[in-house]
Amino acid sequence: MLPHFSLVMGALLSLAVSQLVALETCQATGMPGIPGMPGLPGKDGRDGEKGVKGETGAQWRGGGGQQNGEKGEPGTMGFPGKRGQSGESGKPGAPGFEGPPGEPGEHGTVGVQQRAAFSVARGTNDFPERNSVIRFTTVITNINNDYDTGTGHFRCRVPGTYYFVFHASLEDRLCVLMKLDGKLLLPFCDLRRGKRQVTSGGLTVYLSRDQEVWLETKDYRGMRGKPSGYSIFSGFLLRPH
Repeated sequence: MLPHFSLVMGALLSLAVSQLVALETCQATGMPGIPGMPGLPGKDGRDGEKGVKGETGAQWRGGGGQQNGEKGEPGTMGFPGKRGQSGESGKPGAPGFEGPPGEPGEHGTVGVQQRAAFSVARGTNDFPERNSVIRFTTVITNINNDYDTGTGHFRCRVPGTYYFVFHASLEDRLCVLMKLDGKLLLPFCDLRRGKRQVTSGGLTVYLSRDQEVWLETKDYRGMRGKPSGYSIFSGFLLRPH
């Protein structure tokens, strides 16, 4: 029984092998297949090496002449240049309008005689305070108001040589100081008592413009006494400089 089965299986295997060989050696006679789906795009390749610089091309001309490119952006401002040569003077312009009148000037010195003089008085019964300026309030003459009755000062308006004089009539001691800008020029002191007396004194001095002269009392020995007269302070310009 077994030997017969082995013969049958061997015959079947030989037949199968011969059929496979025949399939591999025969040309295909079937229909072509359907094309497959497109593949995904590949990555960019690496940059190639820089090429050699080409030769300069000929200048392009269009419309019969050179054509300019587009206008560029403005550049930065340069340094100031050197000053050029002065041009020729222009012609004089037309006269302008007349200006307003100016302030009055000071008194002239040519052809006009300069004058400065004052004489002022006060009652001797009106005693000034100690160590104070003696203010003479009664004006006899006062050219250009150079003597100020409010302050008791004479202010020099015309520089030059002046003469100042002081006179007092009273019945008691007297001591008065003449000062120039606060500096002592001359003292007038008479310390007799008990009788009527007249005291006077004068001084010549050079004054510059705006210097001031005045009289002051000295301590308690100023101007004291019975009401017996007047005191007078005067000054005038001898010669202008």
